[in-house]
Amino acid sequence: MEEGSKSEGNRSTTTTTVVHGKYELGRLLGQGTFAKVYHARNVKSGKSVAMKVVGKEKVMKVGMMEQIKREISAMSMVKHTNIVQIHEVMASKSKIYIAMELVRGGELFSKIAARGRLREETARLYFHQLISAVDFCHSRGVFHRDLKPENVLLDEHGDLKVTDFGLSTFSEHLRDDGLLHTTCGTPAYVAPEVIGKKGYDGAMADIWSCGVILYVLLAGFLPFQDDNLVALYKKIYRGDFKCPPWFSSDARRLITKLLDPNPNTRITISKLMESSWFKKPLPTTPRHQLEFKFDLEDSATKETSTMNAFHIISLSEGFNLSPLFEEQKKQKEEEIRFATTRPASSVISRLEEVAKAVKFDVKKSETRVRLQGQERGRKGKLAIAADMYAVTPSFLVVEVKKDNGDTLEFNHFCSNQLRPALKDIVWRNFPTHNPTPA
Repeated sequence: MEEGSKSEGNRSTTTTTVVHGKYELGRLLGQGTFAKVYHARNVKSGKSVAMKVVGKEKVMKVGMMEQIKREISAMSMVKHTNIVQIHEVMASKSKIYIAMELVRGGELFSKIAARGRLREETARLYFHQLISAVDFCHSRGVFHRDLKPENVLLDEHGDLKVTDFGLSTFSEHLRDDGLLHTTCGTPAYVAPEVIGKKGYDGAMADIWSCGVILYVLLAGFLPFQDDNLVALYKKIYRGDFKCPPWFSSDARRLITKLLDPNPNTRITISKLMESSWFKKPLPTTPRHQLEFKFDLEDSATKETSTMNAFHIISLSEGFNLSPLFEEQKKQKEEEIRFATTRPASSVISRLEEVAKAVKFDVKKSETRVRLQGQERGRKGKLAIAADMYAVTPSFLVVEVKKDNGDTLEFNHFCSNQLRPALKDIVWRNFPTHNPTPA
């Protein structure tokens, strides 16, 4: 890092990094593809913050600088007790430093994964805070578009904090039809209308995600789940879910209105706040004494044993629709999946272009393409099969499998040929290029 100071002891030398003379960086708290988050201390006040350090070169290389700017703008606009606050932004030639509120309590949903579902009154308290934050965002013309378990944190007092506005957008980005059109979000929590091409209301899409979160708070597992991506999206598109028997009648009615697949009839936040379940008294017990309820008899049922809270974390990561771009798993993958809003003909054309460039033979149908190398590899000629499944008329899931040959050669092919050829048509959890702001 560019700006730091060194302090030397008699026997050893330690280096302390001080950002712009203001923040002393401490231990690493976490990291992603494009950023690292450190514990940091304000040198003058002594106050602790979370310092997000973004490498400029990396984000510019993949065209994500606009997304970083949008995240900073959105967080600066939404000053609310239940939203992680941004303190200041600094920059050097190679890095962007974002000083944010340090939230010490971790993820609410990690507690659910470990302990089970919440008591209904506890879930209501957290849902109140979530809706308060989301409603405030909407009042400022900000739509989050990626509300999910990892983006809901707890502070040391047990209060909920919404974070990660990387996929957010603003009301001024609405098109002439008054709708948003950029397909984004995390599959298990995204509203069905978002995956189509007809546009969507950002507020209603956020409400759907809140409905998924409330369901998980009360149930301990996801409302829509299937090991097959195509089947999962068909369930989401139809609104095909069941409430567990322990849901109260009021909770059941509200969940059904929140997870209405038709955004035109889905409940609004103002109506939600008037619902009988939402208006019930909140618990007065201190946060740290609110126990998580986990009934072993309930969990023994087939439904909860196959759809338990541990799926919350695994599905959030496992349903990343473009493992083509996941470096850490390449050596083991013999099958990859991605989704696209492009027609099957576009996918087939791209695959044909790839085959032509590397001298592979092509066999195709309307929903399947098979590529086979002309030269023999370590385990014979490499063959790749791509199957396309229509979840909706405008949304495809593509499965790419090794049909023959060596796994390492398959991974090398995916990394060096498929990734560059498909990067602008793959729908992933964050754009690989600058989408049209919408």
